[in-house]
Amino acid sequence: MNEATEVPDAALAQLDHPDMGLFGRPLFQDPSARALSRVGVVDVGSNSVRLVVFDGAARSPAYFYNEKIMCALGAGLSESGKLNPQGRVRALSALRRFQHLAQGMGLPELTVVATAAVRDASDGPEFREEVLRETGLRIWVIDGEEEARLSAQGVLLGWPGSFGLVCDIGGSSMELAEISGGRVGRRVSSSLGPLKLQEIKGGKAARRVHIKETMQQLQETMGVQRDRLFLVGGSWRAIARIDMHRRNYPLHVLHEYRMTARSVSATVKFIQKADLEELRAACGISSARMSLVPLATEVLSRLVKTFRPKDIAISSYGIREGMLYEQMPQRLRDRDPLIESCRFAEAKDARMPGFGKLLYAFIHPIFRSVPDARRRLIKAACLLHDVSWRAYPDYRAETCFDNATRANLGGLKHSERVFLGLALLHRYSNKRQGTRFEELYDLIDEKTQLDAEILGKAMRFGSMLWMTQDAERGTLRWFPKKKVLHLRLTPDMVPLFGEVAEARLMSLASSLGAEVEVKKIRGTAQRSI
Repeated sequence: MNEATEVPDAALAQLDHPDMGLFGRPLFQDPSARALSRVGVVDVGSNSVRLVVFDGAARSPAYFYNEKIMCALGAGLSESGKLNPQGRVRALSALRRFQHLAQGMGLPELTVVATAAVRDASDGPEFREEVLRETGLRIWVIDGEEEARLSAQGVLLGWPGSFGLVCDIGGSSMELAEISGGRVGRRVSSSLGPLKLQEIKGGKAARRVHIKETMQQLQETMGVQRDRLFLVGGSWRAIARIDMHRRNYPLHVLHEYRMTARSVSATVKFIQKADLEELRAACGISSARMSLVPLATEVLSRLVKTFRPKDIAISSYGIREGMLYEQMPQRLRDRDPLIESCRFAEAKDARMPGFGKLLYAFIHPIFRSVPDARRRLIKAACLLHDVSWRAYPDYRAETCFDNATRANLGGLKHSERVFLGLALLHRYSNKRQGTRFEELYDLIDEKTQLDAEILGKAMRFGSMLWMTQDAERGTLRWFPKKKVLHLRLTPDMVPLFGEVAEARLMSLASSLGAEVEVKKIRGTAQRSI
């Protein structure tokens, strides 16, 4: 680390370069990105029919509307060769409702895709014709490999540049896809969906043999996959929710929840011994989904044993998000979803949109030597530092923490959510004790908690120095070896440095364990505090 660090004007100007992404021109202002500002997609699966309407920053969209109907279209398909008759009725009713909702929202059209059940059923074409006739919706049937590709693209929406194996389990099928460097590679489909497994004769022993043989075939196709395993699909999310319950895990956000092979094994045994109805009620899982969980655990156990991933991550993003990703230009795909989302939030909700960039430049010297992963969170925090100003003052700190840890933000590990939340909490409060979120703090170590506190207090002080874009800015300089924080005040800044600003600077210095020097330039005397 340099003994003194500051951001010169040239460095600030570089942040405006359009290729920088993090503080370049946000792509949600581009017409091609605005075309994705509200997109509706429907996934007609073997187990459920779901409508998702995306809105907000195109690269990291929020769920404007999300509704799922459990239809079990694929129930009994292996024996009858046809869609479940009751499921057909429920699915048609759901699609009719979704079409009316879309019209009410002003959506130009819905993109509707169907997967294994409609693909395999002999009356699948007849069902599609009925839906078109009754609702005007055209259903696009995709094959297993295309389903795998779209699910993998959904994962890339949240984790750009990721490496690993994506496993999407539906009711009647299970797909695998390889991702590396932002691209989808090998992919394969199988019949390892729980609804299909229900129909295998011979009980658990026969299923075990079938699952093992099928998984070996999948491994031959996919090769060695020892990176991260991304789990996509409702049955996997239900198992993850049970894993959280078993561990008494405090942050109930499924996206980016991590498991290990050992925790999977422990949770499978936990489910086997549990009263499923009591477990279902405790975890908030639907009865239809819970009936498939024991079968899904058999698949997951063999999947983990076969591919032996280094770790396991739950993805709430799948085929529907992959359909949105499909429509994105490459320059939008290459953007950081977290930063794009934060830029959108600042533009929409902050009192002074654009100040986040100036705030980052001002406090940057304190964090000059942090790794890129931490720098990204610092930039996100500066963009979000003022978006919760409408909350009642006594609750702003907790509102900020709650929003950061539970918001629909892509590309954030749970530990990063807590770091970001704590930083924003300290943007409005000097202390974090006494909140209802204290059990979450332990998801990061004490050193990281202190780093978040320092960031929050730096933003808390810097936010006192709102200035016009063309005003001459002062600078912070940080001497870590001497433990000295130096503030250089320009004439434009001197009137802003009042008692409250000075108190906030001293609070920041206390967290840094530093002494403070304040210098007024242009002939004014230097004074130390």
